[in-house]
Parts: sequence; structure tokens; C-alpha cells
Amino acid sequence: TPNLLFIYIFVDVGSQESVANSSTAIGFDERMLLHAEVEKKSTLHPERPDRLQAIAASLARAGIFPGKCYSIPAREITPEELITVHSLEHIESVEVTSESLSSYFTSDTYANEHSALAARLAAGLCADLASAIVSGRAKNGFALVRPPGHHAGVRQAMGFCLHNNAAVAALAAQAAGARKVLILDWDVHHGNGTQEIFEQNKSVLYISLHRHEGGKFYPGTGAAEEVGSMGAEGFCVNIPWSQGGVGDNDYIFAFQHVVLPIAAEFNPDLTIVSAGFDAARGDPLGCCDITPSGYAHMTNMLNALSGGKLLVILEGGYNLRSISSSATAVIKVLLGESPGCELENSFPSKAGLQTVLEVLKIQMNFWPALGPIFVNLESQWRMYCFERKRKQIKKRRRVLVPMWRWGRKSLLFHFLNGHHNVKSKLC
Repeated sequence: TPNLLFIYIFVDVGSQESVANSSTAIGFDERMLLHAEVEKKSTLHPERPDRLQAIAASLARAGIFPGKCYSIPAREITPEELITVHSLEHIESVEVTSESLSSYFTSDTYANEHSALAARLAAGLCADLASAIVSGRAKNGFALVRPPGHHAGVRQAMGFCLHNNAAVAALAAQAAGARKVLILDWDVHHGNGTQEIFEQNKSVLYISLHRHEGGKFYPGTGAAEEVGSMGAEGFCVNIPWSQGGVGDNDYIFAFQHVVLPIAAEFNPDLTIVSAGFDAARGDPLGCCDITPSGYAHMTNMLNALSGGKLLVILEGGYNLRSISSSATAVIKVLLGESPGCELENSFPSKAGLQTVLEVLKIQMNFWPALGPIFVNLESQWRMYCFERKRKQIKKRRRVLVPMWRWGRKSLLFHFLNGHHNVKSKLC
């Protein structure tokens, strides 16, 4: 059972001590902690109330919230707002869970009697934060919400997600006056729900960086070839990593060569981050290697878009230490702090570079600015391959020492044991 008393005091103090000239808004409500798995299992469900409590405690220790940020009032999303994103059948399937102590949409996506309320609050907070940022009442914001949303599609709840919070926020932003919205999804899993909702919409650009591994990593969608449809080709950009262990350098490299050039050409009025922290170092599901500094630098790079109008929405992330330190680093940047010293080098891994080249080759058909980038990187990649091959040949030649330099004992040993083909033995 979540520590509701702690969180209630936390929010109450935050509302009283909100700084008048603060421009960073936080969306939170303690009732979202009531969404929890009822059925007792051998291991705790990764998406549990502790996640919000860990981030809240980290922000309080840092004097950020309460202190430097202000909270917006919580509001439940209305059916009229949800119907612009989800089907009526989906909305009703979530609402009906309030009649049961425990239920499941899929084997890993649970609900209890409080889950529908928690999902309405999460979506409502995201919608209101987006409206506040677009209207200028807040410069930027962080939605400290659950259940997460980017796997929730038009008709289905899945992947721990009930309502698609980022999609709701994007449409709320457009209702408030934003013409174009960018959704940048850095959760380690592909946001299949968000992609489905907007894959035919040219006013919302969806860019996702995620583990894919040829479709073997959950949810299996998000290949580079998935670019949008029905006239909106190019408005869905997938950067699918081919393996785990991806870290700061690969993400920063992808931002520099794919994300920012496309985003700058799109020129959004609001940028929304589907901020899963499950690609963070230490996460048990993501098994990747992004540091808090890496998240801070990515946030800082996105700040250059949309005149700084930036909304960060919590998605996944299941290592409590990782999500709390990463979320705190992101919010510090929203408050105007420097992300810290430059990362030591931004050279990607070989697999990371190959992924970026694959994406550029596809997306440059829709975004002309990517053409010169692709040509330059491909040239560098060829030079790298040539140089690597040359070094391998040079190394092999050093290994192939002439027989007359072996010494009497080595030569006798090889001949007695039938090693006449010395070259093949040593290669």
C-alpha cells in the first residue's frame, strides 16, 4: 500500500510554497498511487506506486519540488477528450475495471478498482500541462504521472498503459493553439500506441528511439521502414537499436544527426517527450546505459525547439534509483540549469552508427536536410571500414613471421606435428 500520507503532505506543501516567478509546472496527484496490482505474485510488478514516490522524494531532497516548481490542479480527463484519441470501446473497457477488485487487459497490464480514476487523472494532468505551456502560463512542465501511456493504442490497453497520455496532451495543445506538435519518445520500448494514433497525421511528428533487435524486443514494432501512411509518410521516424547496452554516445549522436535536423525542419510549436527512463543504466527491463547526464543533455538539446515550450511526460523506468536521479536531472534542465560538462566523446558504437545510417537512408526521402548528413556519414563509415581492414592486414602480416626467424625448436615442433601449412595455422 503506498504511503499516501507522505505524498499528501508533499503536494500540499508544494502548492503553498510555489514560487511566484517559477515557470516550470509539475503535474501530480497522490490518487495515482492507488493504481496497483492486487494479485500477489513471487515478484513485484515493475510498474508500481514506488516509482512516483522515489521521484518525489528525490525532488524534495534537491529542493526542487516543493521549492522551485509549482503544481497545477489535478483534473480528470473527460470522455469527450478521450474519444479524440481512443475508441469508445477502449474507454468503456478501462472504466468498467472500477467495478472489480482486480482485472487484467493483458498478462502484464493490470487494473484494480482505482485504475480508471488514476488513468483519467494522468491524462487530465498531461492535457492541462500542454495547454498551460502553449498558452504561456508555464514555460515548460513535467508530468509525474502513472499509469504510463505510450503503448495504449486506439482500441487496446497493453504494456502497463491504459490511456495514451502523450497523445491526449498533443491534441490538447492543438486545441490551445499549437499547429504542429513533436512527440519525442526515448522510452526503451517503441511507443506503438502513439505511432498508431498519429501515423496518418502530418501535424504531429512522432520520433522514437528504442531497442528493436529485428522485432524481437517488446512490442516488436518500430522498424525504420515504418514511416507513416496515407500522405503522412515521413512524420513517423523510428530509430531502432539492434542490441542492448546502448548509451549516451549513441543517443546524443542520433539526436545530432537525425532528431534535431528533422525537428528543426518540422518546426513544432510544442515538444512533448515520452520520457521513459527504462533505457537508463541499471534498469532491469531495458538493459541499456544512459546516465542522468545523458538525459540532461538530450533535454537541453530539445530546449532549442519550440521556443523552449517543452512538456516531459513520465512513461516507463523500473529501477527506482535510476528513474529518480534521471528525472531530477531532466527537471533541473527545465529549470534552466546547465546539463553539466560536455560528454567526453560523442562517437557512437558501430551498431549505433549503422542504425543511424539506416534511418537516414530511409528518412532523407522525406526530409531533404538529411541528404548531406547521410552522404557525409556514409563516407566516414567507408573510411572507417577501409582503415580497419588495413590495420587488420597489417596486424596479420606482423603475425606471419618468416620460418627462418622461428628458432630451431619451434621449427622442429611444427614439422613433427604436421603443421606444414603455417599460414593457415596462424591466420
